[in-house]
Amino acid sequence: MAGVGKAIGLGAAAAAAAGAAAAGVAADRAAAERRRLNALDPVAGFAHVADEELKVIATDGLNLHVEIDSPRDLDPELPTIVLSHGFCLSLRSWVLQRRAFVEAGYRVVLWDQRSHGESEISDLEHCSIEQLGHDLRAVIDATCPQGPIALVGHSMGGMTTMALARHHPDLVRDRVMAVAFISTAAGGQGLTDLGMGPLVGRAIGQVGPRLLSRLAPHQRWLAPVRRFGRNVEGSIVDRFSYDSPVSEGLIRFTSDLILATRFEVMAAFIPAIQSHDELDTLATLVDKEVLVVNGEGDLLTPPAHSEKIVERLPGSEHVVVRDAGHLIMLEHPEVVTGQILSLLHRAEVDAAAAVSVVDKPRVRRVLVDIAKGRRVKKARSGQGASDSRPRTRATS
Repeated sequence: MAGVGKAIGLGAAAAAAAGAAAAGVAADRAAAERRRLNALDPVAGFAHVADEELKVIATDGLNLHVEIDSPRDLDPELPTIVLSHGFCLSLRSWVLQRRAFVEAGYRVVLWDQRSHGESEISDLEHCSIEQLGHDLRAVIDATCPQGPIALVGHSMGGMTTMALARHHPDLVRDRVMAVAFISTAAGGQGLTDLGMGPLVGRAIGQVGPRLLSRLAPHQRWLAPVRRFGRNVEGSIVDRFSYDSPVSEGLIRFTSDLILATRFEVMAAFIPAIQSHDELDTLATLVDKEVLVVNGEGDLLTPPAHSEKIVERLPGSEHVVVRDAGHLIMLEHPEVVTGQILSLLHRAEVDAAAAVSVVDKPRVRRVLVDIAKGRRVKKARSGQGASDSRPRTRATS
C-alpha cells in the first residue's frame, strides 16, 4: 500500500509538473503573438515628462504626488481635467489621455492616490474611499482653486469622485462641469469576483488581505521570480486587463504598474473597495453632464455595474465598447479620449444654451473600435500599424 501511495504521489507530482509546463508553453506562445503587435504601441512610448510636479498635503499630513500638463495657449474658459487612476495603478495609466487632452487645448491635473505611484504610503486607518475623496479635494484646491473642472475617474478613481461628491457637494455644485466614470462601480459588491462568481469574491475578501499581508515582507524577493515567469505573468495580466489583442510592450507596462503596488497596500484597500456604496451619492450629479464608459469584456467591473450608475442619472450617456477589458483607456485610448472630449463639448454647448441635463434622455451606445482592428490586422501581417485615427462604429 505504501508503494501504491508513493506511486500515486509521484504521479500527481508529474501531472502537476506537466500542467505547469503546458501553461508555460501556452504563455510563451501568447507572448510571441503579442510581440508581433508591438507596432501598436504609441510612437512616443509610455513614458511622459510632466510640465510641472508638486506635492500636495492631504488632510492627515500625507504627501500626494501631483503632475500638471498645460497647453501653450490655454483658454481660461475651458475646464481643467482632473484624472484619478484606479486600484494598483498610478497616474502613469493616463499617459495616452493626458497627451491628447493637452493637444486639444486643455489643462490636465493628475495625481497618485495615497499609497500608489510616487505618493506616500498611508497608515491603515486612512486607507478608505472616503479619505480618497478628501485627497481629491486637496488636489483640486492646490492645483485649480478657481474655474470650471471636469472629473475623470477610472475604477477606484471613479469611486474617489463619488466620495468627493458626498463629502464636498458644494464644490461639485459650483465648479464641476462634467464627470466621466471609466470602468467603475457605485457599489463594491462583486468587485473581487474576477468574473468567477461570488464564491471567489468572498474567498478573496476573506483570505486575500491576510495572505497579501503575510507576503508583504517578502515582496522584494519576487523580482527574480517575476523575471523567470514573465510570460506567465503577462498572460494573467492580459486575461484580467484586456479583451482584445494588445502588444507585449503594453503588457509589460501594465504589469510594472500593477506589481509596483505593495502587497500591504493591496491588502489595505480590498476591504475599502468591497464596502464601497455610493449609489445614493449619485443624486448629487443629476444636473451634471455624466459619461459612463466600460468594456463589454471587463471582468472586474462588467457593464452591469455601470448600468446601476446610469439608472440613477437620467441625462447620462452610457458607452459600452466591444472587445474591451478593465484597462480600456490603454486598450482603446482613442475611443476613451474621444468620448471624454465629446462629453466636454456637450457640457460647453448645453451650458451656453442653458439646456438642463435633467431634461435630456439617457443615451446608451455600443461601439466597435474599427481602427484598432485594422491596425491589429496590419501588425499581424507584418505591414505595421501606422493608422491611429480614432474610427469607431456604433452598433446600437
